[in-house]
Amino acid sequence: MPFTLADSPEEWPVELTEDLASGGITTYRRDRVRMPSGKAQKREYTLHPGAVAVLALDDDTDRVLIITQYRHPVRHRLVELPAGLHDKRGDGETPLVAAQRELWEETDLRAADWRVLADFYNTAGSSNEASRVYLARGIETADGDLHDREDEEADMQTEWVPFEDLLQAVLAGKVGTAATVVGVLALAAARGRPGGLDSLRPADAPWPARPF
Repeated sequence: MPFTLADSPEEWPVELTEDLASGGITTYRRDRVRMPSGKAQKREYTLHPGAVAVLALDDDTDRVLIITQYRHPVRHRLVELPAGLHDKRGDGETPLVAAQRELWEETDLRAADWRVLADFYNTAGSSNEASRVYLARGIETADGDLHDREDEEADMQTEWVPFEDLLQAVLAGKVGTAATVVGVLALAAARGRPGGLDSLRPADAPWPARPF
Protein backbone atom coordinates (compact mmCIF):
# COMPACT_ATOMS: atom_id res chain seq x y z
CA MET A 1 0.00 0.00 0.00
CA PRO A 2 1.23 3.56 -0.70
CA PHE A 3 2.58 5.38 2.33
CA THR A 4 0.38 8.04 3.92
CA LEU A 5 1.76 10.36 6.59
CA ALA A 6 -1.04 9.75 9.06
CA ASP A 7 -2.01 7.31 11.77
CA SER A 8 -4.38 4.72 10.36
CA PRO A 9 -6.88 2.39 12.05
CA GLU A 10 -5.95 -1.29 12.17
CA GLU A 11 -6.94 -4.15 14.45
CA TRP A 12 -5.28 -7.54 14.79
CA PRO A 13 -7.48 -10.47 15.88
CA VAL A 14 -8.03 -10.81 19.63
CA GLU A 15 -8.58 -14.39 20.71
CA LEU A 16 -9.07 -13.83 24.43
CA THR A 17 -9.69 -10.83 26.68
CA GLU A 18 -9.60 -10.72 30.48
CA ASP A 19 -9.75 -7.77 32.87
CA LEU A 20 -7.11 -8.22 35.55
CA ALA A 21 -8.09 -5.26 37.73
CA SER A 22 -10.37 -2.26 37.72
CA GLY A 23 -10.17 1.05 39.61
CA GLY A 24 -12.00 4.32 39.75
CA ILE A 25 -10.57 5.52 36.43
CA THR A 26 -8.78 2.71 34.61
CA THR A 27 -9.11 -0.99 33.86
CA TYR A 28 -6.06 -3.22 33.48
CA ARG A 29 -6.68 -5.63 30.61
CA ARG A 30 -4.88 -8.57 29.02
CA ASP A 31 -5.53 -9.61 25.39
CA ARG A 32 -4.19 -12.58 23.46
CA VAL A 33 -3.46 -11.09 20.04
CA ARG A 34 -2.83 -13.02 16.83
CA MET A 35 0.16 -11.47 15.03
CA PRO A 36 0.50 -11.30 11.22
CA SER A 37 3.11 -14.05 11.55
CA GLY A 38 0.41 -16.33 12.97
CA LYS A 39 1.88 -16.37 16.46
CA ALA A 40 -0.28 -15.33 19.43
CA GLN A 41 1.12 -12.96 22.05
CA LYS A 42 -0.25 -11.53 25.29
CA ARG A 43 -0.59 -7.74 25.52
CA GLU A 44 -1.42 -6.01 28.81
CA TYR A 45 -2.62 -2.42 28.87
CA THR A 46 -4.91 0.03 30.67
CA LEU A 47 -8.21 1.33 29.38
CA HIS A 48 -8.59 5.05 30.00
CA PRO A 49 -11.42 7.50 29.18
CA GLY A 50 -9.05 10.06 27.66
CA ALA A 51 -8.37 13.64 28.70
CA VAL A 52 -8.50 17.24 27.57
CA ALA A 53 -6.18 20.13 28.44
CA VAL A 54 -6.43 23.88 27.92
CA LEU A 55 -3.66 26.31 27.06
CA ALA A 56 -5.34 29.57 28.10
CA LEU A 57 -3.53 32.49 26.47
CA ASP A 58 -3.84 36.18 27.34
CA ASP A 59 -3.23 37.80 23.96
CA ASP A 60 -2.60 41.24 25.45
CA THR A 61 0.27 40.16 27.71
CA ASP A 62 1.28 36.89 25.99
CA ARG A 63 0.94 35.02 29.25
CA VAL A 64 -0.29 31.46 29.79
CA LEU A 65 -2.31 30.23 32.75
CA ILE A 66 -0.66 27.33 34.53
CA ILE A 67 -1.58 25.39 37.63
CA THR A 68 0.66 23.50 40.02
CA GLN A 69 -0.69 20.27 41.40
CA TYR A 70 0.64 17.42 43.51
CA ARG A 71 0.75 14.14 41.59
CA HIS A 72 1.17 11.18 43.90
CA PRO A 73 2.50 8.55 41.43
CA VAL A 74 5.58 10.70 40.66
CA ARG A 75 5.84 12.40 44.08
CA HIS A 76 6.10 15.86 42.55
CA ARG A 77 4.16 19.10 42.43
CA LEU A 78 3.94 19.58 38.68
CA VAL A 79 3.43 22.58 36.43
CA GLU A 80 0.43 21.78 34.27
CA LEU A 81 -2.22 23.24 32.02
CA PRO A 82 -5.81 23.10 33.28
CA ALA A 83 -6.93 19.62 32.34
CA GLY A 84 -9.18 16.73 33.21
CA LEU A 85 -10.75 13.46 32.17
CA HIS A 86 -13.14 13.11 29.25
CA ASP A 87 -15.10 10.75 31.45
CA LYS A 88 -18.56 12.12 30.60
CA ARG A 89 -18.29 11.10 26.96
CA GLY A 90 -20.85 8.38 27.55
CA ASP A 91 -23.31 11.05 28.69
CA GLY A 92 -22.92 12.96 25.42
CA GLU A 93 -20.31 15.49 26.55
CA THR A 94 -18.11 16.52 23.60
CA PRO A 95 -14.36 17.05 24.06
CA LEU A 96 -14.82 20.82 23.68
CA VAL A 97 -17.48 20.97 26.37
CA ALA A 98 -15.25 18.85 28.61
CA ALA A 99 -12.40 21.33 28.10
CA GLN A 100 -14.66 24.29 28.84
CA ARG A 101 -15.91 22.55 31.96
CA GLU A 102 -12.40 21.79 33.19
CA LEU A 103 -11.23 25.36 32.63
CA TRP A 104 -14.14 26.62 34.71
CA GLU A 105 -13.82 23.98 37.42
CA GLU A 106 -10.10 24.55 37.95
CA THR A 107 -9.77 28.31 37.34
CA ASP A 108 -13.24 29.95 37.32
CA LEU A 109 -12.51 31.22 33.81
CA ARG A 110 -14.21 31.01 30.43
CA ALA A 111 -12.93 31.69 26.92
CA ALA A 112 -14.49 33.15 23.80
CA ASP A 113 -12.24 31.54 21.17
CA TRP A 114 -11.26 27.87 21.07
CA ARG A 115 -8.92 26.00 18.69
CA VAL A 116 -7.29 22.56 18.66
CA LEU A 117 -3.55 22.73 19.32
CA ALA A 118 -2.66 19.04 19.26
CA ASP A 119 -3.87 15.48 19.76
CA PHE A 120 -1.67 12.70 21.10
CA TYR A 121 -1.61 9.21 22.59
CA ASN A 122 -0.03 9.40 26.03
CA THR A 123 1.55 5.93 26.14
CA ALA A 124 0.34 3.91 23.16
CA GLY A 125 2.42 0.87 24.12
CA SER A 126 0.64 0.37 27.42
CA SER A 127 -2.63 2.34 27.35
CA ASN A 128 -5.38 3.50 25.01
CA GLU A 129 -5.36 6.93 26.70
CA ALA A 130 -5.57 9.83 24.25
CA SER A 131 -5.46 13.56 24.98
CA ARG A 132 -6.46 16.72 23.14
CA VAL A 133 -4.93 20.12 23.92
CA TYR A 134 -7.00 23.20 23.15
CA LEU A 135 -5.91 26.80 22.73
CA ALA A 136 -8.31 29.15 24.52
CA ARG A 137 -8.28 32.93 23.98
CA GLY A 138 -10.56 35.76 24.95
CA ILE A 139 -10.26 34.81 28.61
CA GLU A 140 -12.64 36.25 31.19
CA THR A 141 -13.91 35.41 34.66
CA ALA A 142 -16.93 33.14 34.58
CA ASP A 143 -20.27 34.50 35.70
CA GLY A 144 -22.08 33.01 38.65
CA ASP A 145 -20.85 30.96 41.56
CA LEU A 146 -17.26 29.79 41.84
CA HIS A 147 -16.56 26.08 41.58
CA ASP A 148 -16.17 24.31 44.92
CA ARG A 149 -12.81 22.51 44.80
CA GLU A 150 -12.05 19.50 46.98
CA ASP A 151 -9.19 17.07 47.65
CA GLU A 152 -6.27 17.60 45.24
CA GLU A 153 -8.04 20.45 43.47
CA ALA A 154 -8.30 22.40 46.72
CA ASP A 155 -4.48 22.42 46.91
CA MET A 156 -3.91 23.62 43.34
CA GLN A 157 -2.20 26.96 42.74
CA THR A 158 -2.66 29.09 39.61
CA GLU A 159 -0.31 31.57 37.98
CA TRP A 160 -0.13 33.57 34.76
CA VAL A 161 3.38 33.19 33.30
CA PRO A 162 4.99 34.69 30.17
CA PHE A 163 4.75 32.24 27.29
CA GLU A 164 8.45 32.62 26.50
CA ASP A 165 9.35 31.68 30.08
CA LEU A 166 7.16 28.58 29.89
CA LEU A 167 8.65 27.62 26.53
CA GLN A 168 12.18 27.91 27.92
CA ALA A 169 11.20 25.87 30.99
CA VAL A 170 9.91 23.10 28.70
CA LEU A 171 13.06 23.13 26.55
CA ALA A 172 15.25 23.09 29.66
CA GLY A 173 13.46 20.04 31.04
CA LYS A 174 12.10 21.93 34.03
CA VAL A 175 8.48 21.31 33.03
CA GLY A 176 7.64 17.82 31.83
CA THR A 177 3.93 17.04 31.95
CA ALA A 178 2.87 15.67 28.58
CA ALA A 179 -0.02 17.99 27.75
CA THR A 180 2.01 21.04 28.79
CA VAL A 181 5.03 20.08 26.67
CA VAL A 182 2.88 19.20 23.66
CA GLY A 183 0.71 22.30 23.96
CA VAL A 184 3.58 24.74 24.43
CA LEU A 185 5.64 23.34 21.54
CA ALA A 186 2.55 23.20 19.30
CA LEU A 187 1.79 26.85 20.05
CA ALA A 188 5.37 27.88 19.32
CA ALA A 189 5.28 26.00 16.01
CA ALA A 190 1.85 27.34 15.01
CA ARG A 191 2.98 30.92 15.48
CA GLY A 192 5.62 30.45 12.80
CA ARG A 193 3.29 28.99 10.18
CA PRO A 194 1.34 30.93 7.52
CA GLY A 195 -1.87 32.17 9.08
CA GLY A 196 -0.49 31.78 12.61
CA LEU A 197 -2.90 30.77 15.33
CA ASP A 198 -5.92 31.39 13.12
CA SER A 199 -4.78 28.47 10.94
CA LEU A 200 -5.24 25.98 13.77
CA ARG A 201 -7.99 23.39 13.50
CA PRO A 202 -11.45 24.45 14.71
CA ALA A 203 -12.50 23.41 18.19
CA ASP A 204 -14.88 20.74 16.86
CA ALA A 205 -12.31 19.15 14.51
CA PRO A 206 -12.58 15.34 14.25
CA TRP A 207 -10.63 13.40 16.85
CA PRO A 208 -10.07 9.88 15.46
CA ALA A 209 -8.74 8.56 18.78
CA ARG A 210 -11.99 9.53 20.49
CA PRO A 211 -14.61 9.76 17.73
CA PHE A 212 -17.77 11.52 18.79
